[in-house]
Amino acid sequence: MDHGDRGTAGQLTASQRDWLRARQLMREHHYDLAVTAARLYPAAIHVTGTPLVSTVDWIPTKPIPLDAVTLQYVPDAPPAAVTGREPAALDALPVRPDGTRYARYSDAVAELTPPSVFEDRPTYRMLDADLTGSGPRLVFGPGSYFAGMDVGDTCAHEYTAAALGTAVTQPVRAAIGDPCDPARRPVNLAISALTLRHDRSTGTATFPLHARSAAAVGHAGGMHQVLPVGVFQPAGTRPWNIANDFDLWRSMIREYAEELLGASEDYGTDTAPIDYNAWPFAAAMTAALRDGHIRAHCLGLGVDPLTLATDLLTVVTIDAATYDDLFGRAVEANAEGTVTATVPFTVGTIERYAAHEPTQAACAALLRLAWQHRITLLD
Repeated sequence: MDHGDRGTAGQLTASQRDWLRARQLMREHHYDLAVTAARLYPAAIHVTGTPLVSTVDWIPTKPIPLDAVTLQYVPDAPPAAVTGREPAALDALPVRPDGTRYARYSDAVAELTPPSVFEDRPTYRMLDADLTGSGPRLVFGPGSYFAGMDVGDTCAHEYTAAALGTAVTQPVRAAIGDPCDPARRPVNLAISALTLRHDRSTGTATFPLHARSAAAVGHAGGMHQVLPVGVFQPAGTRPWNIANDFDLWRSMIREYAEELLGASEDYGTDTAPIDYNAWPFAAAMTAALRDGHIRAHCLGLGVDPLTLATDLLTVVTIDAATYDDLFGRAVEANAEGTVTATVPFTVGTIERYAAHEPTQAACAALLRLAWQHRITLLD
């Protein structure tokens, strides 16, 4: 096991070594563990037969135009019921050689085995969601990346330790109960976007696919995922970014620039908010959306049964000529992994990745949902 420059095995306590062993197994076998962890939840709430779990209010019967989803921000939202700092969560954390115990799961990751991209950033914490009513809506409050990790990764770690036989119970997961109740835990929402390049002349479509690097990312490394995917969060830590970036489409534009074009994540937001109208790429994306050359839809919400990571499932359909203008120079690799640019949108491909490849639960469910709704999405 490679601990990098965090010290040799002889400098670690037994509990640190056990913790690292479970952490490594969790990262290297996320797919298999998620498949078995899904059995903790009724099959009726699995999305399209995949490990992803959801609830009745989260999966609409037909695609919702993205701009029809109303967002609400609650700045003084109460904390979640479970935060990862409960005694049961702390008892599962390792002890340092000086006898002190880590205070949070993210502290242990930062000290013992940090991925190359690992920093706490403000997020929009999801408080409530209804995507099946007459007015689809998402409600958010202030959150942070590590707050979600401290609970979600603790649950995954508990499950992995139980699989290893080093733990008997999963007290944090038990305390949460319903994984689809945002009041029970801090929910950092990721926006997963299946991007379809639609050739109207042939009636066919392709999409890029991401192979996420286990060394570079803290979640779902070594697995396939749609492109782009990003946590819904402000572009910077200064308060003026909160309102400016509180928009699903703007968040997705940034991820398109970063993951498909290799753009920097530094937007200069320490001095001023992003001017999306003056940013040529953002302006071009929004104009194409307004003119119908891009269509963006929401297909639902779901939760990874292992880590409880929560994804908004979206599809962005782009006319071939517009796609080529925007992404003709797409990168083959980015900071989070490698990119396969042209995967055919066919039932064979969908089932290959949804059922036979190590694919993130949200990706598998999104692919199957998109195929079910292909007539609407490619209209």
